[in-house]
Amino acid sequence: MPALAFLVGISLVSGRFVSKTLPVSSNLIPLNSTEGEQLLLTSTAQQDYLPLSTYFVTQKNVAYCGIASMVMVLNALSIPAPAAPELGNTHTFTQDNVFNDQMRQIRSPLELSFRGMTLDHLRQFLVSYSVKADVHYGSDVTLDEFRNLVSKNLQEPNNFVVVNYLRQAINQKQAGHISPVAAYHQLSDRFLILDVSRYKYPPVWVRAEELWKAIATPDSESDKTRGFALVSAK
Repeated sequence: MPALAFLVGISLVSGRFVSKTLPVSSNLIPLNSTEGEQLLLTSTAQQDYLPLSTYFVTQKNVAYCGIASMVMVLNALSIPAPAAPELGNTHTFTQDNVFNDQMRQIRSPLELSFRGMTLDHLRQFLVSYSVKADVHYGSDVTLDEFRNLVSKNLQEPNNFVVVNYLRQAINQKQAGHISPVAAYHQLSDRFLILDVSRYKYPPVWVRAEELWKAIATPDSESDKTRGFALVSAK
């Protein structure tokens, strides 16, 4: 079995999204489908899939999508992590120990549990560690710029993309959401979102134009549009 096919199988079997997810709209292609797997296997921009899938987590509450995404990216970048006592004092980022003093001053875990975060909160949280986070707002990039920036990142190792988008804009339920992007398939012009709300939706392939429109939607808290962050180690 090819390595990617094996890892797709492991992800689909071990994830909680296998049998209890919401219906996926026809404009999206689930990764846990024959077509979805073939898109991954034939993608030439999937450097991020293997490291992200290794650390794929489910957000621990309905507002922790940004925290779960951050945990995946920090672990995939091999950023030095604090001890995780619940995991035998191994040093790995979790959705509990990721909160450092700087993050707590920006927005406490309790506040995050009720309100979530904006794209700028995500940037501030990320740069409180030894990473760079280059934020782009949807209102500031054309479709071509969005496609080029994200697909280029996905062809390179050791950097990642986290996208902040409106679910309704891609025919999913609920409102704003944050998750990593793991691959791009050029022929179909689709990006693979590794959705951290695995109890709700599987990872899906979404058309570049639809995702671009979804990041260009207004965020009422920030008075800016949503967008995406390009993340790498310093």
